[in-house]
Amino acid sequence: MARGKIQIKKIENQTNRQVTYSKRRNGLFKKANELTVLCDATVSIIMVSNSNKIHEYISPGNTTKEIYDRYQKDKKVDVWMKQYQKMQQELMKLNETNRELQRDIRRRMGDCLEDLTLNELCCLGQEVNNSVTVIRERKMKKLDSQIDTTKKKLRNSSEVHKNLLSQFDLPKEEPQYGLVDNGEYNHVLGYNDDSRILALRLQPCQPLLHGSAGSGSCLTTYTLL
Repeated sequence: MARGKIQIKKIENQTNRQVTYSKRRNGLFKKANELTVLCDATVSIIMVSNSNKIHEYISPGNTTKEIYDRYQKDKKVDVWMKQYQKMQQELMKLNETNRELQRDIRRRMGDCLEDLTLNELCCLGQEVNNSVTVIRERKMKKLDSQIDTTKKKLRNSSEVHKNLLSQFDLPKEEPQYGLVDNGEYNHVLGYNDDSRILALRLQPCQPLLHGSAGSGSCLTTYTLL
C-alpha cells in the first residue's frame, strides 16, 4: 500500500514537531554521510532547532573553520569582518574604561591632579573623605565582632572551668601570696590569687605586746593593681 503524502506546513503540536525534527535531522545527517562516502564530497550542515539547540554535521577529516575559509575564498566575502570590527570596538571601550579607572586610582593617591579644576578637586576630596568614613565604619564593625567573639569564648571557658570545679567538689583554698624581696627586707612586692599586685612595707611601730620591751615593725600593704 502506497504511503500517503503529508501536507508541508508547520506542525502545531509541540511534541509532534519535536519528534519530527529529530527524525528528519537524523535522516538528513545519514544522507549527508552517505553522500560523503559514495561521492567523496565534503559536506557541512548546521541546524538550529526551535529551542535554539545547534546540531552540526561535517564530513570526517574536515573542520567547520576550513569549510568557512574555503567558502570565503571562493565567494570572495569576509564572514568574520563584521564580528572582528565589533570586537575591536568593544576592546577600545574596555581599554578606555581601564585607563579612566587607573587615572582615578592615581588621583586618589595624590597623582595626576594638575589638570583638575578647583571644583573637581573639591569633589575628589569629598569622595576620599566619604571612602575613609566607610572604611572606618567597616573596620569598627569588624573589631566589635572580634571583641564579641573573644568575650563569648572567655565566658564559655569560665563556665567550663566552674563546671569542672563543681564536678570534682574541690575545697576553696585560702588566698596565697607570693613575695619577692629586694634585698633590703623592708620593701616587698607580692601577688595574691586574684592576680593583683601588692606592695608591702615594713616600718617601725609600737613596742611589741609580747615579750620584752623593744620596738617592733608594722606591715603596711598597698594594692598596686
